[in-house]
Amino acid sequence: MSLAPEPYQPARLARTETVPIRTLDYHVRLWGERQAGGPPLVLLHGWMDVGASWQFVADAFTQAFFEGRQIIAPDWRGFGHTRPAGPCDHYVFADYLADLDQLLDHYAGGQPVDLVGHSMGGNVAMLYSGVRPARIRRLVNLEGFGLPASAPAQAPRRYAQWMDEIRQYERGELDLKTYPDAQGVAERLMKTNPRLSTGKAAWLAREWAEEGTDGRWRILGDAAHKIVNPQLYRVDEANALYAAISAPVLSVESDNDSLGQWWKGKYSLAEYHQRLTQVRDVRTTVVQDAGHMLHHDQPQVVARLIEEFAGA
Repeated sequence: MSLAPEPYQPARLARTETVPIRTLDYHVRLWGERQAGGPPLVLLHGWMDVGASWQFVADAFTQAFFEGRQIIAPDWRGFGHTRPAGPCDHYVFADYLADLDQLLDHYAGGQPVDLVGHSMGGNVAMLYSGVRPARIRRLVNLEGFGLPASAPAQAPRRYAQWMDEIRQYERGELDLKTYPDAQGVAERLMKTNPRLSTGKAAWLAREWAEEGTDGRWRILGDAAHKIVNPQLYRVDEANALYAAISAPVLSVESDNDSLGQWWKGKYSLAEYHQRLTQVRDVRTTVVQDAGHMLHHDQPQVVARLIEEFAGA
């Protein structure tokens, strides 16, 4: 497999900065300057991804929309360049909500924001918007479906699994694969997402991974993220948070049914759509010819959807 002679060239250059959030130095990517009138647009990446993943969407916005607001894309804790201050053997989902709360304090103050989340970031966005409804003006959820329903009887086995996986992590059994060079990382990205062009993969590889002192390239994600959450996913709790969302919500899916492929009958799009009925103002749409990484596959379409919805 050969890569394009030149990686993708961003049309709009971002700058990065570090913000002290709780115990971490949060790495944040920014496009544009804070505007007095326009609400900030906050983009939340998914699991084993980075804030730079939004570059293609940022480039696809119209100039009028782009100039009207600052765009903010953090690296979540344990991903990208937001590194734990010390050793960390597991992550707690609620921390993402608290991190986002303080990131909005820093970048928006009391101004409501337009919030966009992909996958895990979409799940964070949905739950956070129920906890702090006044802080969200518009919410766009890209394939943040939540998880299958659980039953209390699963708790003993789940806690045992969590403890066992911590031991696996300590033995190095959950370490992420390394690659000989950036091209190897790019090929890995294209294997996971066959729709990703060679140019985009070559650019993303250097944002998604970095070279170590041994010359091997490593994904910018903590292997501890692979450890199962010890707490069960409670649908009744998620529904209560969905019902507390006051902002209009746009739920975006690909035409590839990622949910069905992942859970194979344990959780379906029909169940997800049923949960969405808890949201007081929600609409759904489907992006054609896209997989789960629809912001990579169809950035122009995703950008138009955000513009039309958040610009209303």
